[in-house]
Amino acid sequence: MAEELTTPSEEALAFEGDVSNEAGLDVDTPVDDSLTEDPELEMIKARVKEMEEEAEKLKEMQNQVDKQMMSPKTSGTPTASFPTPEEKADADARSVYVGNVDYGATAEELEEHFHGCGSVNRVTIMCDKFTGHPKGFAYIEFAEKDSVTTAVAMDESLFRGRQIKVSAKRTNFPGLSERGRGRGGRGRGGYAPRGGGGGGGGG
Repeated sequence: MAEELTTPSEEALAFEGDVSNEAGLDVDTPVDDSLTEDPELEMIKARVKEMEEEAEKLKEMQNQVDKQMMSPKTSGTPTASFPTPEEKADADARSVYVGNVDYGATAEELEEHFHGCGSVNRVTIMCDKFTGHPKGFAYIEFAEKDSVTTAVAMDESLFRGRQIKVSAKRTNFPGLSERGRGRGGRGRGGYAPRGGGGGGGGG
């Protein structure tokens, strides 16, 4: 009886071994890691990094542009300031008015014409702001006030075949003339009608 019981158990073990081999179940077989990596995912990740880098570069460029736009407003204000009345009066005291100037004259030609009077700082030919054509007169600013006296002596001299007018430049102070006109207008007001009426009554 003992021999009959051992025979089935051995067959069962052999059958189980055959099933495991046929199914190909091998626990020790390593899994290839390369199969789990997707090349498309890697490309997407690389593109995302590039986009992030470009976004940072754009931010830096925008910041630089903002700084450049802000800098002229802060640093350019003092340089663009207008001259004080004292500075303008001093410049006018060293300047002369030149009238009857030929329309084709240039600043270089005027500077050369008055070069013998002294060092010239600036030559300004006045032009119409709408058409851009010269108005026929100019201002010459010298480095020294003494040059004005010498330049005025050249009044009625010939420049490009025309007789020019030279005089010391006047300093205009807006407001003084307006006040003077206002007072004059009030002073004229007239008590004339009353005076005339009184005179008529007396006659």
